[in-house]
Amino acid sequence: MHPRYRGAMDERLCLLAVHAHPDDESSKGAATVAKLHDEGVHTVLVCCTGGEEGDVLNPAMDTPEVRENLATVRAAELAAATAAIGYDEVVLLGYRDSGMPDSPANANPASFAQAPAAEAVGKLVAVIRRVRPQVLLTYNEDQRGYPHPDHLRVHEVSVAAFEAAADPDAYPDLGEPYQVRKLYYNVWSAGRMRAFHERFLALGLESPFTEERLARAGQEPTATTVVDVTGYEGRRRAALAAHATQIDPTSPFWFGLPEAEAEAAWHTEEWQLARSLVGDTVPEDDLFAGLRASAGRH
Repeated sequence: MHPRYRGAMDERLCLLAVHAHPDDESSKGAATVAKLHDEGVHTVLVCCTGGEEGDVLNPAMDTPEVRENLATVRAAELAAATAAIGYDEVVLLGYRDSGMPDSPANANPASFAQAPAAEAVGKLVAVIRRVRPQVLLTYNEDQRGYPHPDHLRVHEVSVAAFEAAADPDAYPDLGEPYQVRKLYYNVWSAGRMRAFHERFLALGLESPFTEERLARAGQEPTATTVVDVTGYEGRRRAALAAHATQIDPTSPFWFGLPEAEAEAAWHTEEWQLARSLVGDTVPEDDLFAGLRASAGRH
């Protein structure tokens, strides 16, 4: 912890989630954020790109008008999804979607992948120092399952900003230094995928989770933090459905199990604690473990 960090005993609890594209906030940890919002935690999303390179995966939305205005459409979808989750604030970092690996969009000078590192980190540092979150959510460094340039960049920028925000010598013109206390990586749970696969089969339904996908899921990191999100499956689904260009409402992967069956099969979300300045709290069932007692109000 940097010596100039000043912890206020009456500070509000705040969570900051950093995601690459519109829809990532709904497919990764949405139920946890919704639950924390309902508990009174101030929730802030940083979306790094506009998702301009995303494929239109819902046939009903695959029209010339949608494709010509995809950035505007995806911005409206993001607004609807974050309202469903319960984000109190959405910050757009302003970069262009870098596209899939080895695509021409990777070289676009406006893309997140091409942004100068110091510039991108500075933008996130400014947000951190303004909203003062105790907890920051991001992606881990291992993106072998989905090596999108923007997901890799989210990890790099988030970790650098976590450190720089507390350093009084870094970005001195972007506000008072502030130390985030906990940094988490989202875990796409292999256990959840297997549980859903087994529930599909038990119900006599064809599972969208192939053996190849299940084998790849075994690469996921070990979770340190398991959050019970019972009662929040509906909020997660509503957020996903808001991204109508990206999520086909008939998709068995996202919606193949009835809501009650999905929640019965798996009712937790998993996280990996990557940095902590509040001592050893793992294993834990709360992203704010070790922090709630020290905050005088929400």
